[in-house]
Amino acid sequence: MKEVKLFRMESTSQGTLGALVIDGECLCWTLECPWKNNQKNISCIPTGHYIAERHLSPSKGMTFRIKEVPSRNEILFHSGNTVVDTEGCILLGSQVGFLTPNSRAVLNSQLTMSLFMSRFKGESEFSLTIKEVF
Repeated sequence: MKEVKLFRMESTSQGTLGALVIDGECLCWTLECPWKNNQKNISCIPTGHYIAERHLSPSKGMTFRIKEVPSRNEILFHSGNTVVDTEGCILLGSQVGFLTPNSRAVLNSQLTMSLFMSRFKGESEFSLTIKEVF
């Protein structure tokens, strides 16, 4: 089973930025909601260890869903640019930037999501550890 680590490096009202590391290699940036006590759709999930499983989402297509998040469900990895796009999930992008002066973003998200999925070709799940390093 592949080992994936998400290192959260910064959290502001514009979102929580992190780096996604797969088997020791940094693949991309992540963007999540800021911490708001694990509230559905407006908060990132708690730090800790999870299992992510392959999942066909009606709205996001083939992706991975994080299992057994306390008091939450349908936490997905998917494409999007700003915290507005997260829906409480984890966005992936190859660069960090701004779409407007007050809108922190991850960029090239669809291409990065495709790269992420290609890294798990033939895999049905992976181990995910989320840590804060700020």
